[in-house]
Amino acid sequence: MEILISDSRTISEVQRDFGKEFPFLKLEFFDAPYKEEKALPKSKMFTHDRKLSLCRKKHIDGKLEIVKDEKVKDLEMQLWKTFGLSAQVFRKSGNLWIETSLTDSWTLEQQNREGLEMSSAHKNPYKEAEETDLTDRDKWE
Repeated sequence: MEILISDSRTISEVQRDFGKEFPFLKLEFFDAPYKEEKALPKSKMFTHDRKLSLCRKKHIDGKLEIVKDEKVKDLEMQLWKTFGLSAQVFRKSGNLWIETSLTDSWTLEQQNREGLEMSSAHKNPYKEAEETDLTDRDKWE
């Protein structure tokens, strides 16, 4: 997959493109230098409506190539070195998004699969009860 990186795009546009391929992952961007396998402070996280022109040090437009077997740390490093964007990948876990800095050596596909499993494990029992058709006698024991 490719994501267009240009000054005119917003963070939410990049996140939307990324999320199409990896629905259980998201990219967050920070006003702090990228550090490999280090969590960045949430207080330095940019809002999603912010233009990339206000988030990066290098104003080079281009396409970010992303492959499923790419390691998280390699994607984050590529964003930093090529576009001057400090980014971190987050993984969905139930209703929460957790930073993947401790598992940056995992591939994007591994992270996304783990997010699917963690989110499926936290299903809402009330929602499942609503979806059960109790009027169907064939389902009664």
